Amino acid sequence: MSDRRGPHRATEPVPRSRSGAFGRHHPRTGTEPLRAQSPLRLRLLLSGVFLPLFVAGAVFFGVWAADTGSGDNPGRGMLVVITVVCGALALLAAADLLVVIRRLRGERGAPTR
Repeated sequence: MSDRRGPHRATEPVPRSRSGAFGRHHPRTGTEPLRAQSPLRLRLLLSGVFLPLFVAGAVFFGVWAADTGSGDNPGRGMLVVITVVCGALALLAAADLLVVIRRLRGERGAPTR
């Protein structure tokens, strides 16, 4: 039985020029693997080390900004900016940590939530 699209339509591979959401603009010229993966253990280590450092930095600079007077150097504005940057980097490290843990569980075959 074939549908309206023809008998071979479902089994034909999508050409590389049309793969992905937008398609490729240039043909592959490198020797990289088709399904390259990042080193998950290294990402786990880096996220695990830098998450508490960025959280501690955000707390430290936030407390320092709260105790800064009007004529102190560095000013309160600069300390608030550093606090926000440390907080954003901590959120990024936490998100990466969750992604890495989920991918490692998927590699082991453990069910994801």
